[in-house]
Amino acid sequence: MTPVKVGLCGAGTALTTYAQRFRVLEVQQTFYEPPREATLRRWRAGVPPAFEFTMKAWQLITHEARSSTYRRLRTPLSAEERSQVGGFRWTPVVARAWETTLGCAAILQATAILLQCPASFRPTEPAIAQLREFMSRARRPSGVRLVWEPRGPWPDEVVRGLCEELDLTHAADPFLRPSLTPTAYYRLHGITGARHVYTDAELTQLAETVDAGPAYVMFNNLPRAADAWRFSRLVRGDGGEELSGDRIALLGRGAADDHQA
Repeated sequence: MTPVKVGLCGAGTALTTYAQRFRVLEVQQTFYEPPREATLRRWRAGVPPAFEFTMKAWQLITHEARSSTYRRLRTPLSAEERSQVGGFRWTPVVARAWETTLGCAAILQATAILLQCPASFRPTEPAIAQLREFMSRARRPSGVRLVWEPRGPWPDEVVRGLCEELDLTHAADPFLRPSLTPTAYYRLHGITGARHVYTDAELTQLAETVDAGPAYVMFNNLPRAADAWRFSRLVRGDGGEELSGDRIALLGRGAADDHQA
């Protein structure tokens, strides 16, 4: 079995509890508005040294201000600032947002930063040009993987070519499309919607998918804790410890608040 790292998009519970079950976490809070430095340092100090964080880049980089996700932005933007955000446009606001994102990554010792795009970011020539300019200007720290999740009708050849050109890891939902880079980054949003519970057959199919190479498998459906634990036991190839109902409830607490497709 090839290396597979299984975790959740958003812990939904105390990190000390989460780290007893999983070894990687995709931090969601950094997308809405980066937490305070003291909070980030507390998170890093509260898990074992080998525990791995990945994290989402601040939404100012990828999402335009009309996105509903801006309702969770605590610091108001001026009208001028609102006109400068999103779509990888290299503006002063986006440049500052990227530096803030990198600061969070440094404190968490994050191994990957996810650039999640809205479905409105389409494979047009202007959009691709903006992505190229952003990647040419953005500072890239050593040892931090940049993960790109395009959504919508992006042709495989375009995604594969941009990932190779810009040194990006492709993030995808494996039940919608395969990851097109040597290291896969899979985000499972739920086949029938956020409340979807993955069947044993679906998890077996997923295990066969990730067997082709190293992969992150990050569950982002609402019942993600139980599904991720079942999948973790499957790819380990042993029965492992059962996750009790109480522990499932504890790990899943706050899932609705954390969920972000």
